[in-house]
Amino acid sequence: MRNAPPGRDGPVSDAQRRIRRNPWLFTAPLVLLCVLGAVLVWEVVRGNLPEATRAHWPWRLQLMPEEPLASLLAVAAGGVLARAQYARTVRPILGWRSDYVAGELPGDAKAWSTGVFNGGQHNAAVHRIDYFVVMDGDALDGPVPEDAWLDLREIGERLVAAGLQPARDFRLALFGAGFPLVATGTYETIKVGSFSKRFVEKVRALHLRIQVVDSVGDTHERIVDCLKGAREPVGAPVEEGPTPLTVPVPRAP
Repeated sequence: MRNAPPGRDGPVSDAQRRIRRNPWLFTAPLVLLCVLGAVLVWEVVRGNLPEATRAHWPWRLQLMPEEPLASLLAVAAGGVLARAQYARTVRPILGWRSDYVAGELPGDAKAWSTGVFNGGQHNAAVHRIDYFVVMDGDALDGPVPEDAWLDLREIGERLVAAGLQPARDFRLALFGAGFPLVATGTYETIKVGSFSKRFVEKVRALHLRIQVVDSVGDTHERIVDCLKGAREPVGAPVEEGPTPLTVPVPRAP
């Protein structure tokens, strides 16, 4: 069971983190580097022993000459460092943005809309998306267990059971596995959900956990509270009211 780390605003943190590395492009080169390093140490120690000692087992075992071994070790070390630098270059930068937007849900009132985007230099593919909901009045105690994260169908059933109506109180976007988060270089977001004022009043937090895979096969994760800021006065929607009546000003005779 893997739990999300505690955050400042609750049991989850919205900081992006790498949760898994590609074993073939990360673990295998490190293992090779360690093996070559161990062989080099063996050969250096063996080379400094007297000839009579090297004539007996196990010191008479020569794995590889020191010069080609040192060259292979330098190549392996350079490969590990190059892989680390490239992984940092292609690392996605997962961001999000929320605001009240008109026309997202039925009615004249604006809906709270949340979207995500990839601000990195390279594309990433969606691996999975899960949800964790905290209703108003629920107690938050400790980290979120793994089995508390729900998929799109399960979170929809959970919200409907709480008295909220799909397509009226909320809308959630469906992302298939492999959906590309394109590095557009702009702040244009991909909408993940829209929520009515009634939804904001009844739901304390709706956490979206998005996991993406970058170009080298590493998996990155970020947890977004889709309702963060929806209750802040500075983010309140500016509703359009009726046009004020024009009062004629009498002219002086």
